[in-house]
Amino acid sequence: MKITEIKSCFVGPAISPEQFIAEHIFVFLVKGTMNGYDGNKRYTLEPGESCIVRKNRLARYNKRRDNNEFEKVVFIFDERFLKDFLKRHPITFHNYTSADAFIKLEKDKLINSFLLSLEPYFTPYGQISEAFVDMKREELLLILLQVMPVLSDVMFDFGIPGKLDLEAFIQQNYKFNVSAERFAFLTGRSLSAFKRDFKSIFHQTPNRWLVKRRLQEARFLIEERHEKASDIYLQLGFEDLSHFSFAFKKEFGVAATRLPKHVKEPITRGSVSNS
Repeated sequence: MKITEIKSCFVGPAISPEQFIAEHIFVFLVKGTMNGYDGNKRYTLEPGESCIVRKNRLARYNKRRDNNEFEKVVFIFDERFLKDFLKRHPITFHNYTSADAFIKLEKDKLINSFLLSLEPYFTPYGQISEAFVDMKREELLLILLQVMPVLSDVMFDFGIPGKLDLEAFIQQNYKFNVSAERFAFLTGRSLSAFKRDFKSIFHQTPNRWLVKRRLQEARFLIEERHEKASDIYLQLGFEDLSHFSFAFKKEFGVAATRLPKHVKEPITRGSVSNS
């Protein structure tokens, strides 16, 4: 059996579809291309490559099919599993630090052999049999720690984010579609403290400022970069095109699709009025 014949599978507890990564995720790409973004860097995963997507990070990805196919193997390493793993295995830490949300792994025969070994455990519904889920997760984690030992500092960090520079963090991550509660957690604040600090800095509530800032960026991209609304609304944190279109027209008084023709005045990118 070849790597390219591996079935897609998802192993571990369900994860939220939002752009906040709540648990560590191992991804191996079988077919297609995956492009990731963490607010700072862009990443590309090609067939045969794998990575760890780190918990407590903001990240999103889009996929490009190859001959109409996109296949990936996903393992979720939740905190409960990792703490149980620590009880059974001695771990060495290496003082490894990295701000990257996506940590690409070197290609290795151990990872490939593990993936090929999954086939006998598939149920008729294309999932790993529940009786073997934790066993296979444990096997994979042992392999990953051998392939990249410094991952111990990533996988077994159970701390919560410390208090960050709120203004810098929001200006870098305003495009991510996550709740105020998530932003509060990631900046090391309670929700009430986050809202208070946010209003002190930006002079608006988080929800209002974020919508205005995203719409401003959309206007810039449409006017100056000639982007289409249908191509940018997701990357700017809007859940659907109709919501984006309604909010855009309400904010600027003109539909996004008519903006280049009817709005002549350019706007300055990167600021939101505090009025």
